[in-house]
Amino acid sequence: MTVALMWEARAVAGKGEELLAWARRQRLDPPPLRRETFRAPEDRVLVITWWDGAYDTRGLPELPEPGEDLVRRAVHRWRFEAVADEG
Repeated sequence: MTVALMWEARAVAGKGEELLAWARRQRLDPPPLRRETFRAPEDRVLVITWWDGAYDTRGLPELPEPGEDLVRRAVHRWRFEAVADEG
């Protein structure tokens, strides 16, 4: 089974590129099966990591909270498990 962890933050106004660079520098140990980083309007940064495990697998490494000088609110985190497509 595969579980995906989503990490989303909104940067302080004008610091979107700095938050993006910070997120890209964060290393996870062990590394995930896959990792993708996205950006969106309003200085938002999203990181999705994929792991071999069930939804409730404990101990998966996650990106930390950035410093308060980079984000305007607490990071949002979600966890999803993969399901087979129908058809």
